Amino acid sequence: MTEALLYKQDEGVVTLTINRPEERNALSDDIIFNAFLEAADRINTDNAVRCVILTGAGRAFSAGGNVKHMRDKEGMFAGSPTELRQSYRQGIQKIPLAFYNLEVPTIAAVNGAAVGAGFDLACMCDIRIAGASARFAESFVRLGIIPGDGGAWFLPRTISRSRAAEMTFTGEMIDAETALEWGLVSRVVADDELMASARDLARRIAVNPPHSLRMAKKLLREGEHMRLDSLLEMSAAFQALSHHTKDHGEAIDAFFEKREGKFKGE
Repeated sequence: MTEALLYKQDEGVVTLTINRPEERNALSDDIIFNAFLEAADRINTDNAVRCVILTGAGRAFSAGGNVKHMRDKEGMFAGSPTELRQSYRQGIQKIPLAFYNLEVPTIAAVNGAAVGAGFDLACMCDIRIAGASARFAESFVRLGIIPGDGGAWFLPRTISRSRAAEMTFTGEMIDAETALEWGLVSRVVADDELMASARDLARRIAVNPPHSLRMAKKLLREGEHMRLDSLLEMSAAFQALSHHTKDHGEAIDAFFEKREGKFKGE
């Protein structure tokens, strides 16, 4: 059986590739859900990982839920309302929790369509880069359903509430240039330069001390819901830890010696 999610590590950078091009990288069964959970656990327990790139095989990033399965009431869409609720809670809803709790920075390299749950998946990443052919849609309403995988939480935090409401209530597709204008993506590049651009950015992130990266990301996450005084207290604790790492000493030496630092996560 073809692996649903490819995991490739190059030094400190992991590239995750949703590998279902024949289904436009649909997200509709336990195989892909469990693959994401296993990858997240592997990343969080491997201190050598400093950055993650997420992309899709073929011509689409991810088309989201399998509409044929919805029509036929099969797989995660089968059963009574109570059973469906449990299917969401025990299935696809584990992905946003796993991605939110990834300790290292994440980059979505969006190739082609990112629709529905696939769009929400891109919004779960810290940074998004789009190929010129990328398209984005919070399309649930057009199928008579709602964002069931956390999109209503991620999207307003990614773009303005007004833009998030527009995308959610119309279900309409936007192109890469509109996504750039709205702040949904950091940049738009030629399709054939997408992965090279994502890897370049990942390397620029990964050269930094890994403990600092993980703690900085934790502060950004906590800052989304924490009071300022609480965040400052947490920042003081993290800063005290940072000052006593070997990597901090190496960074100071490298600064004065005008060279690149060599960081080991110590």
